[in-house]
Amino acid sequence: MKLSFAPMEGISSYIYRSLHARFFGGVEEYFAPFIAPDGNGSFKASSLRDILPENNRDINLVPQLLVNWPEPFIHVAGELAAMGYREVNLNIGCPSATVVAKHKGSGMLLDLAGLDACLNEIFSRSVPAVSIKTRMGMETTEEFPGILEIYKKYPLKRLIIHARARSGMYKSSVDVPGFLSALGDCPWPVWYNGDIFSPSSPEELGLTEAPLAGLMLGRGAVADPALSRVLSGGPVLDVLELEAFHDALLEAYLEAGYDGRAAMARLKELWFYMLYKFPDSRRESKALLKSQNLPDYRSAASALFRSGKFSPECSFSQ
Repeated sequence: MKLSFAPMEGISSYIYRSLHARFFGGVEEYFAPFIAPDGNGSFKASSLRDILPENNRDINLVPQLLVNWPEPFIHVAGELAAMGYREVNLNIGCPSATVVAKHKGSGMLLDLAGLDACLNEIFSRSVPAVSIKTRMGMETTEEFPGILEIYKKYPLKRLIIHARARSGMYKSSVDVPGFLSALGDCPWPVWYNGDIFSPSSPEELGLTEAPLAGLMLGRGAVADPALSRVLSGGPVLDVLELEAFHDALLEAYLEAGYDGRAAMARLKELWFYMLYKFPDSRRESKALLKSQNLPDYRSAASALFRSGKFSPECSFSQ
């Protein structure tokens, strides 16, 4: 199965993606964190910078849009097609309360008739191919058969299914049986997303024999950036390469114009996941996360990497 890297806001920026590809590989494509255009199709300069082709050389990138009606999607998709992108992903999965309140992301599942009407316009007028990343329902995954009937009306490039309802956020168990039962009804390639935390996860979840096109890695791949490589048959993560990756990220953020505090903030988001590789490092981890300036941060990170408490077998958990 092919592997892709999930869009993770605040984490999987073009800086992170390019360095991850260089250090670890194993990923067929990266999905950019969502672009959220306004009603006129305008969006943040930071989102544009993130998907500019010159910032994404040597990787396959799929931009993602967060909208709740067709016009901004069609407008921005046309701009992306002009940049050379052949696929645009529609986010129908984000469970954030602020996103759902605007009937965007998984909030689009609140009104299935409205979702159908939106998709009808998008697929009749969009220039690049359109894929969808979805949750399996709002309150329960038992809603998914009805949702799937709507998706089946349209020529999706692919369907990426996060095997939870929105109500489960990221805490509930993934509904693999419900996911697998829907596969036979899907006329396009299907990718699985949810709780791939270790090389053994696909087998433990019962996915190895499923007719899947690929797996989308998210939190597990941030916690262990070599997970994609290991799933592709390569070696496990080494503490020295993790340190080199971390240091390269820090320097790249600084070179991109982030000040010391902003660069540390970006990396501390990563440490929320990567610290699972350092069990029993409470003292070193506390010093790292409480550091307030760049020299103290560099010193704390170095102490953690040299603490001898790195364990490649440890993986992210809920």
